[in-house]
Amino acid sequence: MDGNDVQFEFPVWLDPDGKPVACVEKLKVMRENLDELRQMAQDAFEDAVLMGCDEHQVRDVLVAMMQSLENPYNR
Repeated sequence: MDGNDVQFEFPVWLDPDGKPVACVEKLKVMRENLDELRQMAQDAFEDAVLMGCDEHQVRDVLVAMMQSLENPYNR
């Protein structure tokens, strides 16, 4: 199955106060960035599996990578 066949529903994005982000341009940029990131992750995942890596380990590494992201604005 091609990774593009799977639908991913994005959440309602919230600001730090819990209010929905309503700016159409911000939401558009967020969707474009995450669509691009998802495609890159899908490509890396497929390459890893084709090279014989364990699917579960690759998924774990991708999750850990996302969890290790740092907020440069939170200082």
